[in-house]
Amino acid sequence: MTIKKHSQGAGLESFDEYQRLSRRTWNLVQTDHPIVYPTLGLVNEAGELAGKVKKIFRDKQGVISEADREALKFELGDVLWYMAQIATELNLSLDEVARANIDKLASRLERNQIQGEGDYR
Repeated sequence: MTIKKHSQGAGLESFDEYQRLSRRTWNLVQTDHPIVYPTLGLVNEAGELAGKVKKIFRDKQGVISEADREALKFELGDVLWYMAQIATELNLSLDEVARANIDKLASRLERNQIQGEGDYR
């Protein structure tokens, strides 16, 4: 791998060099907290959901069969389970989370900020 120097002057000659240089910014982060496992599970299940949707569009031209619908329902249930566990650990109810989300979206709609990026748009 050869990477041309960019504006800051850093150039890489190999992935080994990248690995060595990037390690300077690494730090061990303690993860012995009860939200870590369900957060990793949530991301995993969301990835499984996305994979099924991808295959529906790649292989079936976006036509969702009843079997696909059932499979997606089960993946959404897994996502919901992990969300519930995280909310519980944070002492939040799913009702509270849903209400806050609807309030946020309503505010964005009123301010014509549905499009765009950023949590506080």
